[in-house]
Order: sequence, then structure tokens, then C-alpha cells
Amino acid sequence: MEIIETQKKQLPNATSSLVLGILSVIFSGLIGLILGIIGLCISSKGMKAYIDNPDSFYGYGQLNSGRILSIIGIAKNVITIVVLIIIFAIFGAAILASIGAALGTF
Repeated sequence: MEIIETQKKQLPNATSSLVLGILSVIFSGLIGLILGIIGLCISSKGMKAYIDNPDSFYGYGQLNSGRILSIIGIAKNVITIVVLIIIFAIFGAAILASIGAALGTF
């Protein structure tokens, strides 16, 4: 009777997905958004590998944490960008109105 031992391998890109997810939460704006999107793409490749053969890999928790952090980072950075656009639009309109009032055109 022969016993065959199979060693599990680390999921591909699990660590990089986690690092990019953490960085996407830390950084704000466009940089955080880009890091979150890259982290989410990397984690989806690892998820596919795990779904195809879950007995061959370990580190699913690390990969899933990176995926969740990337999603949180993307959501946070999209909200930040939208709020900044709204703020610039409001202040831009106020500045134009005050310039127009000073020149007497409005």
C-alpha cells in the first residue's frame, strides 16, 4: 500500500492581493481606486484557481481578505472622487457667480 502525499501550494497572488487591498484602503482618490481595481483583478485569478482545485491550495482566507479590502477600497475611493467633484462644482459655481457679480454681468 503506497501513500501519496500531496503538498498544498500557496494560492497565486494571495499576498499581493492582500497588500493591494490594504493599500487601496489607505490611499485616497485615484491612486487608491487604481490599486483596488488591480487587487480585485488579481484576486479573481486566484479565486478561479481555488475553485477549480481547492484541495491543491492554501491561503484562501488571505486571498478573500484581499478581495474584500479591494472592494472596500474601491467603494471608498469612488465616494471620495464623487464628493470632490461635487465640492469643486459647488465652489466653482460660487466663484463664477461672485466674479460675474463683481463685473456686473450676472
